[in-house]
Amino acid sequence: MALTSDLKKQSQLKEVAGIPLQSTTVDNWSQIQNFEAKPDDLLICTYPKAGTTWIQEIVDMIEQDADVEKCQRAIIQHRHPFIEWARPPQPSGVEKANAMPAPRILRTHLPTQLLPPSFWENDCKFLYVARNAKDCMVSYYHFQRMNQVLPDPGTWEEYFETFIDGKVGWGSWFDHVKGWWQKKDRYQVLFLFYEDIKKDPKHEIQKVAQFMGKNLDETVLDKIVQETSFEKMKENPMTNRSTVPKSILDQSISPFMRKGTVGDWKNHFTVAQNEKFDEIYREKMKGITINFCMEL
Repeated sequence: MALTSDLKKQSQLKEVAGIPLQSTTVDNWSQIQNFEAKPDDLLICTYPKAGTTWIQEIVDMIEQDADVEKCQRAIIQHRHPFIEWARPPQPSGVEKANAMPAPRILRTHLPTQLLPPSFWENDCKFLYVARNAKDCMVSYYHFQRMNQVLPDPGTWEEYFETFIDGKVGWGSWFDHVKGWWQKKDRYQVLFLFYEDIKKDPKHEIQKVAQFMGKNLDETVLDKIVQETSFEKMKENPMTNRSTVPKSILDQSISPFMRKGTVGDWKNHFTVAQNEKFDEIYREKMKGITINFCMEL
């Protein structure tokens, strides 16, 4: 029983500069902010549920030249330290990153304004994946239903408002995407779209490889496309989170790898919600030249 109440306590979000984060992250904030990036670090950056595990597996496959066995060396969440992750007494994301040999591949969900400053100072490479807001909202809703260390999302109607108000872990989708979009011309940012990877995985994976300074031949590229398909990753115990205890991720409520599609929002949004969302979206994204694909 203690465990459940302990996890529930952890599920309360605290704020840093107005951004809700997991309480264990906030309790470890000074260690995170003082993190020392290295110039050859590659940081995978995403808003939650925008394709983090997918891009991690793609990057790892590129790094390992599509050697499937090497990519099976550890579960995905242990391959690339998650900078802001903290759950004492386990080693924090920062501690795991510090123990890692260079060149390091790291990951974060942090918005630009909360990123440890040494990443900017060292002119690291940033790989950002953006996913359309409606599908992100749906995916995050189902994730919060099954994730026992995040707050209960309530009903879909309630969550719709919570998400729009940015009262979810890692804050507002709008601010997150805008922040990274505005950094892309000043720093080494490869800005990708979930929907593009879905549409033309080969082309997008090639872009990632080039960004990483790798030249892949056709056979390797085709193998990566095959191995990083949703179907493959849903069955792969190293990527599908099946090893995570039910007390943390209850996949009987909703699978971690749920659908991996574009346009599932249409099965959730009412006409009224859709109209309201579109209006808010236009308002919040005014003056931003970013175009999202809403259906394939």
